[in-house]
Amino acid sequence: MGRPLRADAERSVRAILEAAERVLAENPAASMEQIAEASGVARTTVHRRFASRKALIDTLAASAVERLAQAVEDSRPDTAPPLVVLHRATVNVLQVKSAFGFALGQPVEPGGAVAEAWEGITTRCLELLAAAREEGLLDPTVDLDWARRVYYALISEALHGPEGDPDALATKVVNTLLHGLGPR
Repeated sequence: MGRPLRADAERSVRAILEAAERVLAENPAASMEQIAEASGVARTTVHRRFASRKALIDTLAASAVERLAQAVEDSRPDTAPPLVVLHRATVNVLQVKSAFGFALGQPVEPGGAVAEAWEGITTRCLELLAAAREEGLLDPTVDLDWARRVYYALISEALHGPEGDPDALATKVVNTLLHGLGPR
Protein backbone atom coordinates (compact mmCIF):
# COMPACT_ATOMS: atom_id res chain seq x y z
CA MET A 1 0.00 0.00 0.00
CA GLY A 2 1.27 3.48 -0.84
CA ARG A 3 1.71 6.35 1.52
CA PRO A 4 -1.32 8.34 2.63
CA LEU A 5 -2.52 11.11 0.37
CA ARG A 6 -2.08 14.76 1.32
CA ALA A 7 -5.25 16.53 2.43
CA ASP A 8 -5.66 18.33 -0.92
CA ALA A 9 -5.17 15.07 -2.82
CA GLU A 10 -7.74 13.36 -0.58
CA ARG A 11 -10.20 16.16 -1.33
CA SER A 12 -9.58 15.75 -5.06
CA VAL A 13 -10.13 11.99 -4.90
CA ARG A 14 -13.31 12.47 -2.86
CA ALA A 15 -14.60 15.08 -5.36
CA ILE A 16 -13.80 12.77 -8.27
CA LEU A 17 -15.57 9.80 -6.66
CA GLU A 18 -18.64 11.85 -5.73
CA ALA A 19 -18.85 13.27 -9.25
CA ALA A 20 -18.29 9.82 -10.76
CA GLU A 21 -21.28 8.44 -8.84
CA ARG A 22 -23.54 11.30 -9.99
CA VAL A 23 -22.37 11.29 -13.62
CA LEU A 24 -22.29 7.51 -14.04
CA ALA A 25 -25.69 7.07 -12.39
CA GLU A 26 -27.09 9.38 -15.06
CA ASN A 27 -24.95 8.06 -17.93
CA PRO A 28 -23.09 4.77 -17.32
CA ALA A 29 -21.07 5.36 -20.50
CA ALA A 30 -19.74 8.73 -19.32
CA SER A 31 -16.09 9.42 -20.03
CA MET A 32 -13.28 10.24 -17.64
CA GLU A 33 -13.35 13.75 -19.10
CA GLN A 34 -17.02 14.18 -18.22
CA ILE A 35 -16.30 12.99 -14.70
CA ALA A 36 -13.36 15.40 -14.41
CA GLU A 37 -15.53 18.29 -15.55
CA ALA A 38 -18.27 17.40 -13.06
CA SER A 39 -15.75 17.05 -10.23
CA GLY A 40 -14.17 20.44 -10.86
CA VAL A 41 -10.67 19.03 -11.25
CA ALA A 42 -8.45 18.87 -14.29
CA ARG A 43 -8.67 15.85 -16.56
CA THR A 44 -4.99 15.17 -15.85
CA THR A 45 -5.77 14.97 -12.11
CA VAL A 46 -8.34 12.26 -12.74
CA HIS A 47 -5.90 10.35 -14.93
CA ARG A 48 -3.11 10.77 -12.37
CA ARG A 49 -5.29 9.36 -9.56
CA PHE A 50 -6.96 6.61 -11.64
CA ALA A 51 -5.03 4.72 -14.30
CA SER A 52 -8.21 3.86 -16.21
CA ARG A 53 -11.97 4.24 -16.20
CA LYS A 54 -12.19 0.71 -14.77
CA ALA A 55 -9.81 1.64 -11.94
CA LEU A 56 -12.01 4.64 -11.14
CA ILE A 57 -15.18 2.53 -11.11
CA ASP A 58 -13.48 -0.19 -9.03
CA THR A 59 -12.38 2.42 -6.47
CA LEU A 60 -15.86 3.93 -6.45
CA ALA A 61 -17.42 0.49 -5.85
CA ALA A 62 -14.94 -0.30 -3.07
CA SER A 63 -15.63 3.05 -1.40
CA ALA A 64 -19.40 2.53 -1.60
CA VAL A 65 -19.25 -0.99 -0.15
CA GLU A 66 -17.01 0.32 2.64
CA ARG A 67 -19.63 2.98 3.41
CA LEU A 68 -22.34 0.32 3.37
CA ALA A 69 -20.40 -1.85 5.81
CA GLN A 70 -19.88 1.19 8.05
CA ALA A 71 -23.61 1.97 7.87
CA VAL A 72 -24.34 -1.49 9.25
CA GLU A 73 -21.74 -1.10 12.01
CA ASP A 74 -23.17 2.33 12.89
CA SER A 75 -26.41 0.57 13.87
CA ARG A 76 -24.52 -0.84 16.88
CA PRO A 77 -25.26 -4.52 16.20
CA ASP A 78 -23.18 -5.70 19.16
CA THR A 79 -24.84 -3.56 21.82
CA ALA A 80 -28.34 -2.41 20.85
CA PRO A 81 -31.49 -4.57 20.96
CA PRO A 82 -32.13 -6.47 17.69
CA LEU A 83 -35.28 -4.51 16.76
CA VAL A 84 -33.46 -1.20 17.22
CA VAL A 85 -30.46 -2.47 15.24
CA LEU A 86 -32.69 -3.77 12.44
CA HIS A 87 -34.41 -0.40 12.10
CA ARG A 88 -31.19 1.65 12.36
CA ALA A 89 -29.34 -0.60 9.93
CA THR A 90 -32.22 -0.36 7.46
CA VAL A 91 -32.29 3.44 7.64
CA ASN A 92 -28.52 3.62 7.22
CA VAL A 93 -28.45 1.13 4.35
CA LEU A 94 -31.27 2.91 2.53
CA GLN A 95 -29.35 6.18 2.75
CA VAL A 96 -26.10 4.69 1.46
CA LYS A 97 -27.78 2.67 -1.28
CA SER A 98 -29.76 5.67 -2.49
CA ALA A 99 -26.58 7.77 -2.65
CA PHE A 100 -24.42 5.09 -4.31
CA GLY A 101 -26.79 3.15 -6.54
CA PHE A 102 -24.41 3.05 -9.50
CA ALA A 103 -21.37 1.96 -7.50
CA LEU A 104 -23.23 -0.67 -5.48
CA GLY A 105 -24.75 -2.09 -8.65
CA GLN A 106 -21.39 -2.98 -10.18
CA PRO A 107 -20.51 -6.64 -10.75
CA VAL A 108 -18.27 -8.02 -8.03
CA GLU A 109 -15.09 -9.87 -8.97
CA PRO A 110 -14.78 -13.03 -6.86
CA GLY A 111 -11.90 -13.06 -4.41
CA GLY A 112 -11.33 -9.30 -4.39
CA ALA A 113 -11.60 -6.77 -1.59
CA VAL A 114 -15.11 -5.75 -2.67
CA ALA A 115 -16.29 -9.38 -2.62
CA GLU A 116 -14.77 -9.78 0.84
CA ALA A 117 -16.55 -6.65 2.07
CA TRP A 118 -19.88 -7.92 0.68
CA GLU A 119 -19.30 -11.23 2.47
CA GLY A 120 -18.73 -9.31 5.71
CA ILE A 121 -21.99 -7.42 5.21
CA THR A 122 -23.82 -10.70 4.56
CA THR A 123 -22.33 -12.24 7.69
CA ARG A 124 -23.35 -9.23 9.77
CA CYS A 125 -26.88 -9.38 8.36
CA LEU A 126 -27.17 -13.07 9.21
CA GLU A 127 -25.93 -12.36 12.75
CA LEU A 128 -28.54 -9.63 13.11
CA LEU A 129 -31.31 -11.89 11.86
CA ALA A 130 -30.15 -14.67 14.22
CA ALA A 131 -30.32 -12.21 17.14
CA ALA A 132 -33.81 -11.17 16.00
CA ARG A 133 -34.83 -14.83 15.87
CA GLU A 134 -33.41 -15.45 19.37
CA GLU A 135 -35.30 -12.39 20.61
CA GLY A 136 -38.55 -13.88 19.25
CA LEU A 137 -38.93 -11.30 16.48
CA LEU A 138 -38.70 -14.01 13.82
CA ASP A 139 -40.18 -17.50 13.81
CA PRO A 140 -37.74 -19.92 15.47
CA THR A 141 -37.77 -22.15 12.38
CA VAL A 142 -37.11 -19.40 9.83
CA ASP A 143 -34.32 -20.06 7.35
CA LEU A 144 -31.97 -17.14 8.01
CA ASP A 145 -30.55 -17.06 4.51
CA TRP A 146 -34.08 -16.86 3.10
CA ALA A 147 -34.91 -14.09 5.59
CA ARG A 148 -31.77 -12.22 4.48
CA ARG A 149 -32.74 -12.50 0.83
CA VAL A 150 -36.27 -11.26 1.58
CA TYR A 151 -34.84 -8.39 3.65
CA TYR A 152 -32.51 -7.38 0.82
CA ALA A 153 -35.41 -7.55 -1.66
CA LEU A 154 -37.55 -5.33 0.57
CA ILE A 155 -34.74 -2.78 0.78
CA SER A 156 -34.36 -2.88 -2.98
CA GLU A 157 -38.07 -2.35 -3.51
CA ALA A 158 -38.09 0.53 -1.03
CA LEU A 159 -35.39 2.20 -3.12
CA HIS A 160 -37.37 1.76 -6.35
CA GLY A 161 -40.55 3.33 -5.05
CA PRO A 162 -41.31 7.00 -4.81
CA GLU A 163 -38.71 8.80 -2.76
CA GLY A 164 -39.57 8.94 0.86
CA ASP A 165 -38.20 9.53 4.29
CA PRO A 166 -35.60 6.80 5.01
CA ASP A 167 -36.99 6.36 8.53
CA ALA A 168 -40.53 5.79 7.24
CA LEU A 169 -39.27 3.45 4.51
CA ALA A 170 -37.22 1.53 7.08
CA THR A 171 -40.30 1.13 9.25
CA LYS A 172 -42.20 -0.33 6.28
CA VAL A 173 -39.32 -2.69 5.43
CA VAL A 174 -38.91 -3.92 9.02
CA ASN A 175 -42.66 -4.28 9.60
CA THR A 176 -43.05 -6.24 6.39
CA LEU A 177 -40.09 -8.47 7.24
CA LEU A 178 -41.33 -9.19 10.75
CA HIS A 179 -45.08 -9.28 10.19
CA GLY A 180 -45.66 -9.92 6.49
CA LEU A 181 -48.63 -8.42 4.76
CA GLY A 182 -51.39 -10.23 6.65
CA PRO A 183 -53.48 -8.81 9.46
CA ARG A 184 -51.85 -8.46 12.85
